[in-house]
Amino acid sequence: MSRRSRILRAAALAGVLSGAPSTVHALATGESPLAASRAAGALTGRPGLVRGAFAHTVVSLWWVAALDRVLPRRQPIAWGLAAGGAIAALDLWLVGRRIPAIRALPVAPQVADHLAFGVLAAVSLRARGRSTSDQLSTPRRSGPARSG
Repeated sequence: MSRRSRILRAAALAGVLSGAPSTVHALATGESPLAASRAAGALTGRPGLVRGAFAHTVVSLWWVAALDRVLPRRQPIAWGLAAGGAIAALDLWLVGRRIPAIRALPVAPQVADHLAFGVLAAVSLRARGRSTSDQLSTPRRSGPARSG
């Protein structure tokens, strides 16, 4: 599978499914399950569902491409959790605190979404074959195997 295909697949999976924690929280508390999506639209100028879907797609693709470059192949769940925590810190505290619509969201469900994103992205990226960097760094045998 090409790197581009792997990134697109992982971004789609992680981008869609990682919103489950905040969606469940919103439904349980009677809030709008689309609030976080609308808030993401503020990254493009003002909150809105279409803008939010666009922003979320671009950000998801960017983060998955970055994770594909830096995450080790082994222990994708552990590394995905660590990556999701780092992404949450950057997205929610460094960027999000400057954007009122994002700052207004409940923090715990947003952090849970980011942790889920990291795990889903890491597992998906490593689900099929080795990454391009792993393939380049692993020597291949040439010729018949020797016994002996």
